[in-house]
Amino acid sequence: MPAPARVVRRVLDTFGQFTQAASGGGIALLAATAIALAWANSPWAASYHHLWETPVTIGAPGFGLTESLHHWINDGLMAVFFFLVGLEIKRELLVGELSSARQAALPIAAAVGGMVVPAAIYAAINAGGPGAAGWGIPMATDIAFALGVLALLGDRVPLGLKVFLAALAIVDDLGAVLVIALFYTASISWAALGVAALVLAALLTINRAEVRHPAPYVVLGLVLWVAFLKSGVHATIAGVLLAMTIPARTRLDRAEFGARLRAQLDAFEHACGDGDGDAAYGVQQEVLEELEDACEGAQTPLMRIEHALHGVVSYGIMPLFALANAGVPLGGAPPGGGAIALGVLLGLVVGKPLGIGLAAWLAVRSGRALLPTGVTWRHVHGAAWLGGIGFTMSLFIGGLAFADEAQLGAAKLGILGASALAGLGGWLLLRGAGATAPLPVHDEAAPARRAALGTPGS
Repeated sequence: MPAPARVVRRVLDTFGQFTQAASGGGIALLAATAIALAWANSPWAASYHHLWETPVTIGAPGFGLTESLHHWINDGLMAVFFFLVGLEIKRELLVGELSSARQAALPIAAAVGGMVVPAAIYAAINAGGPGAAGWGIPMATDIAFALGVLALLGDRVPLGLKVFLAALAIVDDLGAVLVIALFYTASISWAALGVAALVLAALLTINRAEVRHPAPYVVLGLVLWVAFLKSGVHATIAGVLLAMTIPARTRLDRAEFGARLRAQLDAFEHACGDGDGDAAYGVQQEVLEELEDACEGAQTPLMRIEHALHGVVSYGIMPLFALANAGVPLGGAPPGGGAIALGVLLGLVVGKPLGIGLAAWLAVRSGRALLPTGVTWRHVHGAAWLGGIGFTMSLFIGGLAFADEAQLGAAKLGILGASALAGLGGWLLLRGAGATAPLPVHDEAAPARRAALGTPGS
């Protein structure tokens, strides 16, 4: 297989693993949400709320941090989720759909439209009211649920649509990170931010020194997280910044990797020809160790860490977050919370499809972007509806926007209702769309797009 084809295959395989984890994670999220809702609306509802407020101390006596279990999940474990988001953003910028202006134009335009229009709808409904701070809630898209719905449709949707929706959601996540950092920070400790800046500089230094072992990044990452926790800027931002410092370069280039493989395979075959003695066995083990080292050197730390974390985040952290945050009484919006719930609902169900669809149409109409091969406007419309599944990130931003439990409960009702409607609407639209043959207008651009996926990172 030619070298460019191998690179394209590696990127597509990674995307396949990503979508599998995301779609399976969507099922786990759905199960955790159902449990949280049933628990919070059962006779044992008090135990649900009491559990998450249980204080937990991490660290040595006198030097530890004591926070509620809910706080550790939202500020601690979710930092790992944001770390994975940062890795995905970096990968997409280097070798994915965001690696060139032509490729990135469509998902970026769609994501921006899908953030601005929902925020504007929410702000118009809640202008000057007690829920005005929640304008960022309907801006988010839950990639796990969205790709989970696509997975249910199987071959009815083209691969290009899955790639488009994943890239859109990643840009959306980046926008949510910026919104959290810039608009949901109450007060700032400049001393703690100074410490965070020094730690970040140290991380960039070891990256430039081509340190590839994860241990230094883990240790400095923990210090960075504590610094952000004390700074007033939400601690999960540390996860995104840490991800940007993870090396994305291979230690061995393709030629050197191939040469080492051929030499070691020759040595292995020669050792096998010498019989089954201790000397031959020792040579075989040395060759296997050399092969393992060569394979490690041909992989980037970024890809290895991202692959290792997908299962942990998709099947552990995100369902636990849903279990701790999705439990809300279903007796209706609390007094005064109707505008909040309505703003979230309309922002996600109306604003997301309108913003994503209109921005995508304008980008293609202006000639700045092309529809992916085999993707029709009905596919885009269906994907735009799936973009209205806010869930994880919307719940997260809601917790930052509202300290009042009644207001937060109203926001959660809007998020859950809107996510269910958006998922159903997107599924119905895409179920009837069917898979399509590649559109002739895109045939000329398709090779260039595939070749762009092989752009080397740095």
